[in-house]
Amino acid sequence: MTYRLIACALVAASVFPLTSCGPDPDTPILAGNTQAASGEGEALYQKAKAADDAGKTGRAISQYDKMATRYPFAPSAAQARYRQAQLLEQKGDVVKSFEAYDQFLTRYQSSNLYTTALNRQITMAQSAADGDVKQSMLGLKTKLSLDKTVEMLGKVRDNAPKSAAASKAQFTIGQLYEGRKKSKEAIAAYRQLVRDQPAAPQSPEALFRIGLILTAEADRGNQNQANIDLAREAFNDYLIQYPGHARNAEARRLVANLGGRDLQKSYDIAEFYQKTGKTESAKVYYRDIVSRAKSGPLHDKAKARLKELGE
Repeated sequence: MTYRLIACALVAASVFPLTSCGPDPDTPILAGNTQAASGEGEALYQKAKAADDAGKTGRAISQYDKMATRYPFAPSAAQARYRQAQLLEQKGDVVKSFEAYDQFLTRYQSSNLYTTALNRQITMAQSAADGDVKQSMLGLKTKLSLDKTVEMLGKVRDNAPKSAAASKAQFTIGQLYEGRKKSKEAIAAYRQLVRDQPAAPQSPEALFRIGLILTAEADRGNQNQANIDLAREAFNDYLIQYPGHARNAEARRLVANLGGRDLQKSYDIAEFYQKTGKTESAKVYYRDIVSRAKSGPLHDKAKARLKELGE
């Protein structure tokens, strides 16, 4: 390689990572080459528009994509990318349309079409989450995969951070994971919503649902005591952060029930120790129950056991 070619490669790499020294039809034109980009780009846009006007949708989509990719700084590039996404959506190619809208939103944030494109993306992602979007696979109509739907909702959230659309998208991610019994992922999604947008309308319900999921995990015996403690913490956080919310009374009942489960587990441990002859260990748990439960069946049973054991 000559020194001139080496220098060209180094300059191109530092200025625009996708630019090469040789001709490549898929390589974007540099922002500095505005005259060349305008002329060639606009000519290609007119070809795409002619195909579009003639009803040659496939060719129009291909030409619009080529124009927006090759000449991203040309005057009509934003319109080309938007129209590509629009035609793909009309064709029913939801995934490719969503991705084209995403490319538009990433590059053309000052375009007067930005809000329209964002709203289309929001609608498509929510529709996918609702199970309304289908894609062809082996000749069958099937729902989009969970991963793809979550990815779409995540892009909506990231393209409109702190907005109502973002909080709804993040809450929907939690709902999707919860519906698939993916407890860890659901809890993480709900926690992210509460952390990022604590004042969002969905955040109180998200925090409440964390407690419900952890309670269900405890019921299934999955690290029972740890999940009981975490569920109690989630419900208490919910009551502190969102006093007066619609599910406050339910949360208080659930916290009380968790306390009862905790006592029952302590009693079961005490009984196990007593049956296996470890009376001193049993006494520790019976005493703990008596001190924590001032009355009730478990209090009475624990007190009776202590009496049997000479206390």
